[in-house]
Amino acid sequence: MSRFRGTYTVMVTPFEPDGRSVDIAALRHLVDWQIKEGIHGLVPLGSTGEFLSISREERQLVIETCVSEAGGRVPVLIGTGAEATFEAVELSREAEALGADGVMVIPPFYSTPTEDELFAHYRKIGEAISVPVMVYNNPATANVDLVPQTIDRLSHIDNVTMVKESTLEVTRVRDILELCGNRIEVFAGVLGYESFWLGAVGWVSVCSNLIPRASADLFTLVADHADHAGALTLYRRILPIIRWVGGHRYVSATKAGLDMMGLPVGDPRPPRLALPANERNALAEELSRQGLKQSLAPAFAN
Repeated sequence: MSRFRGTYTVMVTPFEPDGRSVDIAALRHLVDWQIKEGIHGLVPLGSTGEFLSISREERQLVIETCVSEAGGRVPVLIGTGAEATFEAVELSREAEALGADGVMVIPPFYSTPTEDELFAHYRKIGEAISVPVMVYNNPATANVDLVPQTIDRLSHIDNVTMVKESTLEVTRVRDILELCGNRIEVFAGVLGYESFWLGAVGWVSVCSNLIPRASADLFTLVADHADHAGALTLYRRILPIIRWVGGHRYVSATKAGLDMMGLPVGDPRPPRLALPANERNALAEELSRQGLKQSLAPAFAN
């Protein structure tokens, strides 16, 4: 059984109150809490981690902090997407050198590359490192859609062993597995619950920033116990949180939620804005209903 399975949190990047630097203490707290709550893996510097708003020096600091704090307890995959192939290669080499267990790579997001260009891009990354590559399909942000037939072609590249499928077409999971067989493993990006039943081996989740234990349990109930009733009950309970951190507010709502739970992680960096006051109030009500508001305050009081 592959060690890369389960619910992986695509982590927020905590910032100091002035937004000018990474809050390393909060990042360590977040990593340790996630692992103690049973999360199966961590993905710093993805979209939720505001990777495009972070300097190269800050990237290195985030990677070093997450890898050292995780201490081998769970796999850590680092987001290394870039518009230029040479930069994606450099970032992937850097992540491996700093101890990452793998990398997650979104396609170039401005040049709208052809399939041949995408293949060349990922092949150069795969050839440059020895850790696994998770291809990240998110056409809503990358401006390119890695359809199952393209994933099939990419799966023949050495070290390309996983895909994060982030469309709302759950049949993509079925089609990728049918085309690729055991060459690639599918992680859901949005439809975790639905994708598990079709054979996805994991979920790169935003909501697990706030609810790591429930998010990990959802995978376990399906993949390890085939408990349809239990999984559906849990899914319906956490669905409001999943919806809250979906869409455009996936960064702002997640950061606001952690703050309300008692782990301040700062606001998003501009051009993103903090969650508006009316939405903060509604999110606070939902967190209260779920018993999450200020649930972390005792642990992180100091």
